[in-house]
Amino acid sequence: MSGVLSSLKLTGCELRNRLAMPPMATETASESGMAGEATVAHYALRAQAGTGLIIVEHTYVTPAGRRSLKQLGLYSDFHIAPIARVAAAVKAAGAVAAVQLTHAGGATTPEMAGGPPEAPSSVVIPGRAHSVEPVALSLRRIAEIQAAFVEAAVRAWRAGFQMVELHSAHGYLLNQFFSPLTNKRTDEYGGSRKNRLKFTLETVALVRKALPEHVTVAIRLAGEDGVTGGLTVEDAIWAAPLLVEAGIGFIDISGGLAGWGRDEIKPEGFFAHLSEAVKSVVSVPVMVTGGVVNPHTADRLVREGMADVVGVGRPMLADAGWAADAIRQLSEASGS
Repeated sequence: MSGVLSSLKLTGCELRNRLAMPPMATETASESGMAGEATVAHYALRAQAGTGLIIVEHTYVTPAGRRSLKQLGLYSDFHIAPIARVAAAVKAAGAVAAVQLTHAGGATTPEMAGGPPEAPSSVVIPGRAHSVEPVALSLRRIAEIQAAFVEAAVRAWRAGFQMVELHSAHGYLLNQFFSPLTNKRTDEYGGSRKNRLKFTLETVALVRKALPEHVTVAIRLAGEDGVTGGLTVEDAIWAAPLLVEAGIGFIDISGGLAGWGRDEIKPEGFFAHLSEAVKSVVSVPVMVTGGVVNPHTADRLVREGMADVVGVGRPMLADAGWAADAIRQLSEASGS
């Protein structure tokens, strides 16, 4: 099987290689969520290093879904022009430009949200220090948030992004709806696994319908919650084909309520067993992240069929030229 330096065709675009920069917060936006010079420079440098796919950090779709003070936003048309400069810089450097859209739900604070956090249920997210009990979303608010995702996705397309990723991992709103630990609803959006995925499936379908076919709709999916009683890999295996049927064309596997193990010592590619399991049940490309620091590890994960794309997080965050060095090492090793 081809390695991580091989190209990959997506809907309407092509990755020059299978190395990706996953979404990681930079806190370079203004307090109203506008991208700035530092935002443009940050992503441009990593695209110029030869990275195939750049996924711009979590970008909130409504002020009530903001997680941090200088997080990027796409909740108004005024945000389009500033973030369009990011997309243009990434594409000019030869990478595919993607942006992750998110709503923090119960993972935010009253200070950030401008009021009580809203979530599927009035349940504090397990393991989140200093979290407050959120307010359960009404059906009206659910519809409004879904509309906000659609509007933000259209803005992302207008800004020039080739891929729009919905954030359903790390304990954010879509993950909260799917997890049995944070969704205790008794209506059509809670209870059974099918009902708990309903919010996400509907949102995916609405976003897919609103965008041109050449724009890829992706999802960052929690492969498991990592918390007792939460989502497991079996849930991801069950959900992935339904998400593809609803319009997903690219799946980015990560952790759920327990996050991504930032402060834990784990082996490289520690989510690879999850991406491999999901990849076995879908035909769309599957990306994996999880502690990859060695270019040869990234290459092995692709060659062994555990993922189609490999996201390299902290190494790229620390070193803008990581991809260029990785490409050189792998090219020399293969004699090309």
